[in-house]
Order: sequence, then C-alpha cells, then structure tokens
Amino acid sequence: MHELSVAMEICRIAEDRLGADVARMTSLSVEIGDTAGLEPSSLEFCLEALLSQPPFTGARAELVRVAGDVLRVNYLEIDE
Repeated sequence: MHELSVAMEICRIAEDRLGADVARMTSLSVEIGDTAGLEPSSLEFCLEALLSQPPFTGARAELVRVAGDVLRVNYLEIDE
C-alpha cells in the first residue's frame, strides 16, 4: 500500500510550505492522474487518517481526477 507513503509525503509538503500555519490548514487539494499508479480511494482514506491527527486536526482532502500520470498538490488552504 504505497498510498500511505504518498499521503505522508503530501502532508510533509504541507508542513514544509506552511510551517507553523499548518495547524490552521482547513483543506488541501491533490490532482491525481488516471494513470498515476495510485488507487484514489486508498489515497483519500490515508489522507483523511493523517489529516485527522495533529498538527492538521480536521483539515480535509480533495482529490481531483485528471488525465495522465499527474500527481500534484494543487493548493493548501488555511483559515485566516
């Protein structure tokens, strides 16, 4: 289940980009391609599990399906 390691890396990217503000993150969006080699429902499950824990506590994940082998963090949203 490499979706868990991908989800962990997405969370690490969020922490790196937002620093201390990661605790204020409300959502993140990930673009995932049809041929990216990941099972979207498994990735979503792993992200939800990780985002329910500190420092994220309650942020939600949105997966956007796209064509190709894309896997990209689309945006990180924080509560102002």
